Order: sequence, then C-alpha cells, then structure tokens
Amino acid sequence: MFRIALRYGTSWPVLASYNGITNPNLIYVGQVLKIPPAGTVVQPTPVPGATAVPQPTPVPGATAVPQGGTYTVVAGDSLYRIALKFGTTTSAIAALNGITNPNLIYVGQVLKIPAGGTTPPPTTPGQPTVAPPPTSIGSFELGGQVDSFGYPDLMRQAKMTWVKRQLRYKLGDSPDGAAGMINQAHSQGFRILLSVVGDPAQLGAGGDGYMDQFAGFLSGVARLGPDAVEVWNEQNLDREWPMGQINPASYTKMLSKAYTEIKRANASVMVISGAPAPTGAEGAFGVDRVWNDDRYIRGMVSAGAAQYMDCIGIHYNEGIVSPDATSGDPRGDNYYTRYFWGMVNTYSGAFGGAKPLCFTELGYVTPEGYAPLSAGFAWGQNTTVAQQAQWLGRAAQLSRSSGKVRLMIVWNVDFSAYGDDPLAGYAIIRPGGSCPACTNLGAAMQ
Repeated sequence: MFRIALRYGTSWPVLASYNGITNPNLIYVGQVLKIPPAGTVVQPTPVPGATAVPQPTPVPGATAVPQGGTYTVVAGDSLYRIALKFGTTTSAIAALNGITNPNLIYVGQVLKIPAGGTTPPPTTPGQPTVAPPPTSIGSFELGGQVDSFGYPDLMRQAKMTWVKRQLRYKLGDSPDGAAGMINQAHSQGFRILLSVVGDPAQLGAGGDGYMDQFAGFLSGVARLGPDAVEVWNEQNLDREWPMGQINPASYTKMLSKAYTEIKRANASVMVISGAPAPTGAEGAFGVDRVWNDDRYIRGMVSAGAAQYMDCIGIHYNEGIVSPDATSGDPRGDNYYTRYFWGMVNTYSGAFGGAKPLCFTELGYVTPEGYAPLSAGFAWGQNTTVAQQAQWLGRAAQLSRSSGKVRLMIVWNVDFSAYGDDPLAGYAIIRPGGSCPACTNLGAAMQ
C-alpha cells in the first residue's frame, strides 16, 4: 500500500481510511482501490501509552539503543526483519511487547526494542529488500494430508504434529481464502503446510505476469501465518503445468519469485519446492507432456533452485515393497521410483545433500475394504491394510533416522473418493473408521 500511495501522491493512512481498510498489510491482487482526491487528510487515532519515536541520526553505522528505545513498524516489515536490524531476536521483541503471534504486526505499531540492540542506519521506505536467509527448520516431524480434517484425535495418536491442505489459486482470488484452513489447524494444535497450486491454463497464457501475481497471492497467504508453503505440485506433468512448456528452469523462475515474496511477508514460513511426480514416462509420452522426475530435479539444481527453498519437496506413492527394500519389486524393472531409498538418495544426491527433504506425499495404496483397483493402479492390488500400516511406520522410522528428511506427510488421512484415482485406497482411516497405521506411526515416533 505504501508504494501505491507514493505513486498517486498521497499517503498510506489516507488511502487505507478512504477504502475502509483496517489492516494495510492485507491487500490482494485484483482488489480495486479508490484513490482519494488531492488534499484529503485523515486524523490519526492516538495510541494510548505510545512513545515518540526518536529521530535517527543520519550517520553511517549502528548506534546502541538504550533500554526503552522504540521502533515504528513500516510497510514491508516483519518481526524477523526488525529483530535483524536491531541485533536482537524475534522472541525477545515479542516478549517485551506482549506479542502472542509474532506473524501479526501492523504498520504504525510502536515496538519497544530490548536493551543491547542496535539502531541501523536510516533507510528509505519502500526500498527493495533482500529476502532473509532460509528458515531454520528443526528436526524431523510427521503429519498427514486431510480432506475433512475430521480425525484430529487419531492423528494425535499417530504422533502427527502437522496437517497438510491443498489450496487452488485462480487470478483474482483473495489470500483470505486460506485463513479458515490455517486457523482450524492452529486451533487443533497442529502446524499447517499449505500446498498452493495455480491454474496451468492461466499460467500458460500469462507467463511471467501470472508468476508475479501468483507470488503476490502467496505473499498474502504468508501474512496469515501458515507454518509452511509448498510452491505448486507435480509440475513435471501436463495436468499441472502447461503442455509444451514443462521446464525446470521456468519453474525455478516461479519459485524464486514465490520464495522472495513469502519471506518478505513472513520470514518464519518454511518454503518447500513443489514435489515432482515420480515417473519414468517421458519416453512413452514425450517431453511436451512429462519430464522424468530425476531429470527434472537435476534441471532445478542447474537453474539455481537451491537458493529459493528451505526444503526439497518429494513424493513417494507407488511402493509395493517394504521401505527397507532396494530391489525385488515384482514389476521387474527395478526403477528407482519403486523404492523409498531410491527416491531419498536420488533427490538428496541431486542437491549434494545441501537441503533436507520434505515428503509432501508418502503413501501406500490398498484396495482392502473396497472394489479392485482401477487399471492404472493395478500394481497395488495385493497390498493389504496391515502392510500399509507396517510400511508407513517403517518409512517414518527410516525418515527420522536418515538425517536427510525434515518432514513426512502421510498421503493421506481421510479421503473417501474411490474410482479411477483411488484416493480412499491410500487413506489410513479405513472403512468403518479404524486406523491401523496410526498405531505403527505412533510407535515410530516414540
């Protein structure tokens, strides 16, 4: 909003007041704003107990800030950035100011700065800011992708602390559509990963302009406080990326825009690269329609994708043997996508071990309790619910001890559709509401 006000020769408080906007950090792509006539003013509302902000001394270098020094939030700020400026921590500023949600600060808010911090040299508002460094992402955790999110107690039994939801974006959508998902997860005590996927047709028509708007949408989503964002999904297939335009360099361009905007809006959000579909179908269908995921991942590395992510997105959903196995798959081709370790080593190796892996889908399909699987999934016909439970538990154990995996999202918890795409066959909540895999997963996380 600061930049819009600057362009039209007004101020952001006037622009916000004229449009009835209470939070000037939350505007979205496609929103129509009324521009106030020249000379419009708005009377500021006094802030009880607010302390006047000292004027910065226009000299280079930092100076010590005494106990009780203050800083006024400007457009583009985050608590992370402010802490970085003053040589302190987000938690210290939050504690001193009674902030319970460090993702929610607002323009004009006066913050007390802890003693021992520093005041940076003055900067010009609206200057481009370099995106902060990658988020410190911690130790291994477990979660599940949900449809209804109707089984939080069973997810807790499985020792899941994350929930994944997918959000579809079309031009003009407001980021506020993500708020319900985020708030529901947090109210149940879960962290939330949002896998945000745009429209392939709109991307194909809009190119770089669409990428900019998508990145702007993700900026708005990030301000709402999700814990992680996966940027797109299975972009090596023509059902998710425009036919004839599949290319890891093109995706990396999008990822760079998305990463920068997400981190500017909320530096604490973990950014996960979109997981390609595990496949070797390139030879059969051609590169206009599909790229093999190993070649695609190497292309991302060559395009510089590593600097625009905290974690490498990875899927594993075609296993019919134990995750311990490295050979012996009955399909006979011994292709790496058949095996847990084949996927882990291929993806980690492509990035030279420099980035951790985040399984944004890991699951085993079984028809037990349903009709036979469709032809496209017939390879999973002999997998039982007991094997599904055992293999998921073991995959969690191996991921946790590997030193390569940060997050494992089980695909899936509670989907109920069962047809050509047997979503319910992957679900750990089985017909009747039981969850054998919850026991195995819980044991793996002890």
